[in-house]
This record gives sequence, structure tokens and C-alpha cells, in this order.
Amino acid sequence: MVDIACPMTAFDDERRSDDATSRADNRDIEHFLREIERRALRMAEFGTGNRDEALDLVQDAMIAFVRNYGVRPGNEWSPLFWRVLDSRLNDWHRRQRVRNRWRVWWSGADGEDEEDPIAAAPDAREAGPLARLADGEASQALDAALRALPLRQRQAFLLRVWEGLDVASTATAMRCSQGSVKTHLSRALANLRRALEEHQ
Repeated sequence: MVDIACPMTAFDDERRSDDATSRADNRDIEHFLREIERRALRMAEFGTGNRDEALDLVQDAMIAFVRNYGVRPGNEWSPLFWRVLDSRLNDWHRRQRVRNRWRVWWSGADGEDEEDPIAAAPDAREAGPLARLADGEASQALDAALRALPLRQRQAFLLRVWEGLDVASTATAMRCSQGSVKTHLSRALANLRRALEEHQ
């Protein structure tokens, strides 16, 4: 007599195994994204100068990363995620340049010299004098110095120094050669040293 339950049981066991693997993969990728989210947000804030824009970019980058690279091995995730975020930041800068061209064109077209009321409104996220004092001058100087760096130098510095990626992974994330990464990082460090001399 042939046992019909055996193939079905084997199929169920295989499906349970796939489900368990899938859940484990989901937990791994969730853990990776939780671990990286604050640093990604900070990097996006440096790139955009706007927390809300940075939050949107990081969220978009995480969604695109999971959709496109979630099935890749975990040891490849870090450079791939930073590459996705780098693409989102580059796209954001391109859109800003286009918008700024239109703003200049429209503002010059009607001849009005009035100040933009939205731009003149106080920043609601401004922490206030006590919080600024608590942060310390050196921290503010570092933030300002990082924001002042050219985009590629800032990316190389944040990926190599803050994230601890090696040169090859940084080159993958930035879509450039390893020599370019070294050049950008060297220039970034020189610029930061000059900007922060008084705080040493």
C-alpha cells in the first residue's frame, strides 16, 4: 500500500522550512535597517540640510534597498544600501538645481524684490539657545564643517570614517574608483582640519 501522506508531508516540511528561512531573512534585514537608520538619517541631513527631506530620502532608500537587494547576502547589504541612499541624494540635488533655476527665473520675471514669507519664517525645529549651548561649540563647528564640504568629499568622509566601510565598499557605494575615494577623503580631511583648527 502506498502512503499518499508522505509527499504532502515532505512538501509541508519544505514550505515550513522556506517560511522559517523567509522570516529569518526578514528579521535580519529589519535588524540591519534598524542598526543603520540613524546614521543614514544623519548623512541625509548633511546632504539636504532639511530633516523632513532627509527622512523622506532615507525611507525611500530603505524601500528601494529591500525591494532590489533584500535577497542578496547580508555581507553585501551595507555598501548596497549606501549606494541606494547616495542615488537618492544625487537625485534630490538634481531636482533642487532645477527648482532653483525656475525660482530664479520666476522671481526675476515679475521684478518683485519682496522677501519670501516662507523662507523668512522661523524654523520650528530650532532647539533654542539652551539646547544649542548644551550641544557645545565643537559639535556645531563639526556640523558646519561637514555641511560646507563638497558633496563627494562629505560622502567619502561619512562612509569611510563614520560608517567604517573599506575603500572598495565605499567605491561601490559612491559608484567611483577606489582612487577617487582616496582623493575625496584626503581632501575632506584637509578641509575639515582647516575648518576645525580653532577647536583643537
